[in-house]
Amino acid sequence: MLVAERYEKIVQLVSERGSIRVSELSELCDVTEETIRRDLDRLEQAGRLRRSHGGAVSVKEQQPEIPYFEREVTHAEEKRRIAQEAVKLISPKERILLDASTTAWYVAANLPDIPLTVLTNSIKVATELAGKEKIEVISTGGILASRSLSFVGPLAERSLDAYHVDKVFLSCKGVHLERGISESNELQARLKQKMIGMADRVILLADSSKFGVQAFTQVAALQQVDTIVSDRRLDGGTLERLGELGISVTTV
Repeated sequence: MLVAERYEKIVQLVSERGSIRVSELSELCDVTEETIRRDLDRLEQAGRLRRSHGGAVSVKEQQPEIPYFEREVTHAEEKRRIAQEAVKLISPKERILLDASTTAWYVAANLPDIPLTVLTNSIKVATELAGKEKIEVISTGGILASRSLSFVGPLAERSLDAYHVDKVFLSCKGVHLERGISESNELQARLKQKMIGMADRVILLADSSKFGVQAFTQVAALQQVDTIVSDRRLDGGTLERLGELGISVTTV
């Protein structure tokens, strides 16, 4: 493969996937990781991609976050059922983390007033739990993302370093069997990566419309998820593949 052809292939892969790691590019292009790093430096200088830690991301505009009030009413019935099922996975005195998804807010709304510690980056979740006296609520702080009513950014990420939780409950924009969990916004993706790394058990709350979708930024491989709660529209082929990956799936 000529150098120019390799450049075009790299740009195409980054554009298609949103982000990709040096190690994967090295395998796909059959060259060393050092060569790929030099290629990425040159392509960044040319404005064709942007370097990131361990790889590269596309320079095409990120998809804007959908405003919270719109997400709140999208697939609302499925989210309510998923949240009610998720609450069954929570035991008294546990330490849990709820992300800023609307499904996590439904979880907060359905939580009984039992002794719990809940860490969250969501204003809506924190407000919902404020009236439940036995639940201790800890907010991450950070930069306020007005469209999602959540805290993001370096301060939010650093605050998570101080904690360890039994379970994290999170959602996402896309669930792809090969490419994993993804988000439309890089700041949200980075925060969710941290959340997954600080929990004993990772529980993904995702309605069936999110499967087969790959959003802009990868969050994690599916193998990092322990349990998925979804709705009954999830097709049999997907359920079978998730089972092969060792992921427990509940549909409601």
